[in-house]
Amino acid sequence: MMEMSPDDFEQLVSDELDRLPDDMLDGLDNVAFVVEDAPEDGSDLFGVYDGVAATERGQYGFGELPDRIVVFREAHLAECDTVEELRDEVHTTLVHEIGHYYGIDDERLHELGWA
Repeated sequence: MMEMSPDDFEQLVSDELDRLPDDMLDGLDNVAFVVEDAPEDGSDLFGVYDGVAATERGQYGFGELPDRIVVFREAHLAECDTVEELRDEVHTTLVHEIGHYYGIDDERLHELGWA
């Protein structure tokens, strides 16, 4: 298992967000990116999208709490041996969860190589 401080991991996630294509991020509306150590339920997820997909939103506007994309630090560190592997895995997780925001399901994300 790799070791990395929470602050350093959060910076790595931020750096990977900055590397994503603008057209992927420009469509995001009212989404917060969050880093947590692990899911409360003890699962080994790398990330989760917590919200209503853009394709399923009805009226959406003022006063809505932001959707959240959560990246889990411990699962990533347990899976990766190098910083490069970690960057790649975080990148994949971000694209995967952003895909859920846009209404893409796990099956299609898998077909596209992002699952």
